[in-house]
Amino acid sequence: MYKYEILNKLNANGIVAIIRKIDKGKLDGILNALIEGGIRCVEVTADTDGAFEFIRNMTAKYGEKLCIGAGTILDPETCRMAIIAGAQYIVTPTLNIDVIKTANRYGKHAIPGAMTPTEILTAYENGAEIVKVFPAGSLGPSYFKEVLGPLSHIPLMATGGITINNVFEFKKVGIKLFGIGSALLDREAIKASDFNKIKDIARKFVIALANDISS
Repeated sequence: MYKYEILNKLNANGIVAIIRKIDKGKLDGILNALIEGGIRCVEVTADTDGAFEFIRNMTAKYGEKLCIGAGTILDPETCRMAIIAGAQYIVTPTLNIDVIKTANRYGKHAIPGAMTPTEILTAYENGAEIVKVFPAGSLGPSYFKEVLGPLSHIPLMATGGITINNVFEFKKVGIKLFGIGSALLDREAIKASDFNKIKDIARKFVIALANDISS
C-alpha cells in the first residue's frame, strides 16, 4: 500500500484502535468486533508479547479490511523490525527523528509523539505528516485549540485519555484523528470475551466523530 493510501485511510476513519498487551487468543474476536463497529485502523504496541508476530498474522488475515500499524516504537532498529513484519505506519510515544527517517526510508508514515509546540514543529519539519500529541486527556481540548492557532498546517492526532465523553470536544477544536486504547478496548469485556460490547463501543466512537459540528 502506498503512503498516500495509508494517509487517506487514517484520515477517513479518524480512529486508531490501540492494541496493547492483548491475549493472543482474543485477537480475532477483538479485530472482528472493531471491523463490525466501523474501525479500520489499528496499532499493535511493541511492548505486546509477540507484537511483530501479531502484525505479520494480522496483515495476512485482515490486510484487506484493516490498516495495521506498530506503536510504542522507541528506536530505528525496532521501527525497521516492525516494517519488515508488515506494519503500514509507525507510532511513537516520544520524538525520535531517526525513527521518522527510518520509516520514510521504507515508504511508511511515522506518527511521532510530541507535546510542546517546538516538538510538534520539529517532528513535522523532519518528515512527519501527522504528529501525535500525548497525553491528550491531560492537556485537554483547549491546549489543542491554542497550539493549532500558529500550527494549523500540521495535522495532529490526539492520544491518551480520549473517551466517548470527550472525543467530540477535541473534534470541535479541529482534531480529526484519534488514538484510542482502553476506552475502546474495554479490559473487562475482553476478559469475558464480550466482543459485542467492543463492537458497540467502537460504533459509538464512530458515530460521535461522524456528527456535524457545523450544525
